[in-house]
Amino acid sequence: MTKATNITWHANLTHEERATLRKQKGVTVWLTGLSASGKSTIACALEQTLLARGLNSYRLDGDNIRFGLNKDLGFSEADRNENIRRISEVAKLFSDSCCVTLTSFISPYKADRQFARELHEKENLPFVEVYVDVPIEVAEQRDPKGLYKKAREGLIKEFTGISAPYEAPDKPEIHLKNHAGVSIEDAAQQIVDYLVEKGYIN
Repeated sequence: MTKATNITWHANLTHEERATLRKQKGVTVWLTGLSASGKSTIACALEQTLLARGLNSYRLDGDNIRFGLNKDLGFSEADRNENIRRISEVAKLFSDSCCVTLTSFISPYKADRQFARELHEKENLPFVEVYVDVPIEVAEQRDPKGLYKKAREGLIKEFTGISAPYEAPDKPEIHLKNHAGVSIEDAAQQIVDYLVEKGYIN
């Protein structure tokens, strides 16, 4: 791939200036976990909660992104890396615009999640990693899309947790054990409480 040349970054408002005008800071909440762990469901509930509080929030969902921005990518390790690289850049832009940006991606590799974190931290943008933790057995029992069944039958190659690895976070800001009787609402509220505690939202 040929890199672009003869390009210049056009600076405008700083994030601090924009936050003052918008009366809201930007932050990225990065939900990671196995397929069927509940990431998207929690992210949807969280987005609704934040919007009800009058905060600008937007959810970037793993499946939805592959209908447009990343529709040219498959599920090889290289394509998964590029998938997360692109969404990391998009999330950074959303957060710089003073949006509470929610991402729900399996994002199975620690290095990719670290890249996303460093991309934000380089711009002094908060990055909150949320590990939506369920045992593989529980995820398979849920399996709303029937993906685990297909993976076990060999119909889906390189499926996370079956034929491809998932590297769990070592020190996520929030660790949600989404199989221990925690409701979706409670899970979303735990994230809201953390954001308030850290001063990321009012």
